[in-house]
Order: sequence, then C-alpha cells, then structure tokens
Amino acid sequence: MRLFTYVGLFVIFSGATFAQSTGTTLTMGPRPSFVAADVHVSAHSNIPVVKGPFYSSGRYELRFATMVDLIHIAYGIDQERVFGGPNWLEFDRFDVIANTPAGSTAETRKLMLQSLLADRFKLVVHDDSKPMTAYRLTAGKSLKLQESDGTGDTGCNFKVERAPQQPQPGGAAGGPPQPIQIPVLSYTCKNTSMATFAGAMAAIPGAAQYFDNKTVVDFTGLKGSYDFKITYTPKVPAGMNITGEQTPIFDAVDKQLGLNLELSTAPMPVLAIDSASKPSLNSADTEKSFPPVPTEFDVAEIKPSAAPTGGRGGQQPELKNGRLIVPGITLKNLITLAWDINTDDQLAGAPKWLDSDRFDLIAKAPDGVQIGDLMAQSQRGLSINIDAIRPMLRSLLIDRFKLAVHTEQRPLSAYTLVAVKPKLQQADPNSRTKWSEGPAAESSKDPRKSNPILGRLVTCQNLTMAQFAELLPGIAPGYIHTAVLDATGLDGGWNFTVSFSPAGAGQGGGRSGDGPPPPGGADAAAASDPSGALSLLDALQRQVGLKLEMQKRPFPVVVIDHVEQKPTDN
Repeated sequence: MRLFTYVGLFVIFSGATFAQSTGTTLTMGPRPSFVAADVHVSAHSNIPVVKGPFYSSGRYELRFATMVDLIHIAYGIDQERVFGGPNWLEFDRFDVIANTPAGSTAETRKLMLQSLLADRFKLVVHDDSKPMTAYRLTAGKSLKLQESDGTGDTGCNFKVERAPQQPQPGGAAGGPPQPIQIPVLSYTCKNTSMATFAGAMAAIPGAAQYFDNKTVVDFTGLKGSYDFKITYTPKVPAGMNITGEQTPIFDAVDKQLGLNLELSTAPMPVLAIDSASKPSLNSADTEKSFPPVPTEFDVAEIKPSAAPTGGRGGQQPELKNGRLIVPGITLKNLITLAWDINTDDQLAGAPKWLDSDRFDLIAKAPDGVQIGDLMAQSQRGLSINIDAIRPMLRSLLIDRFKLAVHTEQRPLSAYTLVAVKPKLQQADPNSRTKWSEGPAAESSKDPRKSNPILGRLVTCQNLTMAQFAELLPGIAPGYIHTAVLDATGLDGGWNFTVSFSPAGAGQGGGRSGDGPPPPGGADAAAASDPSGALSLLDALQRQVGLKLEMQKRPFPVVVIDHVEQKPTDN
C-alpha cells in the first residue's frame, strides 16, 4: 500500500537498503551548525522507515529516523557498525527539520548533523575496530580481469539489461498468474581497484539479499585498476513463479571475473558510542523558525492517462527539474496516499471507477519544500517526502475532483496478539531494542538455507510484546495491514526468532512478501501448504507460542461523500 514504491519485480528483488561503507568522519575542532533545528518524536506509522534527508532552499528534513539512522547519515558508517549506547537507539524514531546557512553542501550538512547530535542528543563517540562477519573477496586460479590503461572515466555503472515483466492473469478463472521473467542486471566498472569494487559490492542493486547486508572486504592482493563487467540476476524469493536462467552474484563474480567470495570474519572500523541521551526539548523560539508546511502545490497538472484502465498498470514515478511526475495512477491510490489509508476497508463510499480510471500527475512544490529526492545511489530509485506531499495532494484532489470526505469510527477486522505457550528468552534489559532480518550475530543457524521457501527470518531482541505488536505491520506487510493489539499479558523484554514464508509464496502463488494475503483471509494464510511454505501465523504459533487472532475493533474510516470522475481543466 505504499503507493510511490515501484511495484515491478526489480524492487521486490533488490531490497530496501543499499548501504555503503564510507568510514567515519570524526572532525577535529569546531563543526558547522544548523541555524535552527526542530527535533521531535516522529508521529506513529504502521511501517516506519527513515525518509530523507531532503534539502531545498536552506531547509533540511529527516523523518522517522532512529538514532542509529542519524549516526549513519551524519558519519557515513553502516548501521551495523555502530556499537554501544542505550537500548532505544534502534527503536525510537525522530524527525529533524533544520535551517542551514547559505552555501551549505551535502558534506557540510553531515557535519551540521554531527553538531546537532552532540548538542541535542549529547552524543559522544570514538573510532574503534572489531572483528565482524564479512565476505572476503579473493583471487581465484584463473583471473578474467582486464587491466585498465588509466585513462577515461573511473567508477561503476548499473544497468537493467532485461527488465522484469509483470505477471499476467492466468488462463482459468482464479488460476495462478503466468510466470514472471526474471530481470537480468549488469554492473560495469572502469579504471576501478579491487578495494573500491569490494567496498561498493554490498550496495549493488540486487546484492542485498545475497550478502544479508554484510560487508565485502578486498583480500585479492591485486594492485592497480581494472575494467570489467558482471551480469547477474536478483535472488529469487522461494515460491516465486519465475522463468529465465538465474545467475547468482556469487556465480557471476566467480565465472565472469575469476574471483571468489567467502564468508569469514575481518577487522572492521566501527563507531563506538560513549554516551547518548534522548533529545532535549525545542526552545521557545524554534517554532518561529519553521512556518507551517504549505497545503497547496505551486504548480500541479492532473489529467486522464493514456495508460489502459484496469489491471496493475502504472509506471515508476520520477523527479525532473523539481517536478514530481507520476504516470498512470488511479484516483483510489492518490486518495489512500493523501489520507494515509492502509487497507481497502478504511476507505468507504468509493465508486467502481476509482480503482480503474488512471491519471497522470505532474506537481511542483513551493520553494523551500523538497517533495522528492533521488538517492545518492540513484539505482535506489526515488525517495518521496510524503509528509510534505499529503496536505498538498489533499487540496489538489478536493479542488480538481470536487472530492468531499469525512472520517468516522467503524468496526473493522484486525489482529490481536495473544500468548498460547510462549517460547521466549528473557532479554538483557541493556541490550538494543530492535528487530532485524537474518540470524542473530552470535548465531550461525539459518533455516532458510535448508528450506529456502522459508524466505523470511526475523530476529527480535529485547522487545516487549507491545513493541512487537506495534512492529508487526512493518515486519510482515504482506500479512498484516492494520495495527495489532497486544493481549499477551507478558511483561518485560524478550529475545526470539521466527522463520516464515513470504505471503503468497505457497499454493503456487507468485506474490511477494509485500503483496496482499492469499484469498480467503486469515484462515487461508494460516493453512498448511504442500510446498512446505509456512505462513507467519503458523510460524508464530509453532515456533514462538504466540497467536494472531482476528477480532473486530474500531478504526478510523475515510468515507467519500462526493467525487467527480473527471478532473476540472488544468
């Protein structure tokens, strides 16, 4: 339901993060500072993900950032390499809105964020080194690298050699969709050293699932620079109905370059936290420095799209010359985005055409408001400043479609978490409160290796049951679309892992873990599967002794009172 996410198979495969180690930037002497900064706790979100930084005309914004996210952005070091600190570092989330002095750059804004963390969070850090699990890049017996002549551009470029194809409806009613052709990706490097290649490898699109966010370290012993190219395919989630030859990135590096990737350990630079505290309150003058976010676009054009009606349709949004371009989107999607609606049940009174007629939107925000940003690694796609867009999008839809809505409380079906026979380990209260994908750092057990259809392995550390219930929509959005209520009656923090299959991985389905649950609701999702797939609901009960029960309780519902099918003229 996150509507400005590319729904194509490439994003499903390539993952959410492409972190790249750049090392810390501990600056001696005074650092530049923001002119003024508003720091506050983020509003609740079912799927909290750090957004930004966004920057335009002296205004700097970060949303839904944990303290570890803030340190990562300020110091340019991977989140996994931030050690120590209080237990809330990876759980509590904050918004940072700041004004910068004239002439600021991306690098000076990092230093300003360092100053802010020291001032408002009382952050004190130092450089250190620790042995960490990593992939070693080593030279094989038969190298297939071409030495560079040292001329021309230096660096690496990513390309989609063959784009993914969206699944087409099956021939029979209710039948499975046709296979999805797996995309073919390439990474071409010119005049590049092995150390540079290894350092950037975990950030290559499609590589995150192969490396489990572990760093690659150069142990080839090769000096100089090389020209080379690898062609590979993303890692396919178990149960995904695909066609096309698969080339894992490990095979591509081996067969195409003559290099090996071996899981081992290596000493890594880390950032150790000596002290940190929750942020101090904003000063009385802070609000005066930040006027309210505009409620209207500076320029906006919306018109019926040439894209066919019905079906999945739609194309990837893009940002050009400060304008957000969203082709082929339905009005239902625009409304659910503008009012932050998570499920179809939370939108009532919608005419049938709302989910079929498509429109092209081009919008530009007023000066000083950055509505979108291309990430530093452009292959990550477009990051949307959704908090800035929502009020402007609401005004646009009300004006152009004569949309009238009201919100009321209605009983909806939602999950409640209860304890059956808990199988949980009491946590060290001083350990980080967090969840992560993959096994715990001290464990080598990964059930996904022996049973690949269990494509998800979630490790929870020092989580209360209330916190786990709060996180579940973000952990498993394919299964859970609304807030979960904790009724376990269990107190304290707990450690546990749960391994399950992405929603739709079984029963011949072709959906990913971010898709809707299988037809039939919770009962169908929890049913056993002949393929060996295990739903989240079954996994929680069998492995952890917790149960998700569907119950009715009040939720806010947006009711459409009036809407025109065609927008007024631009």
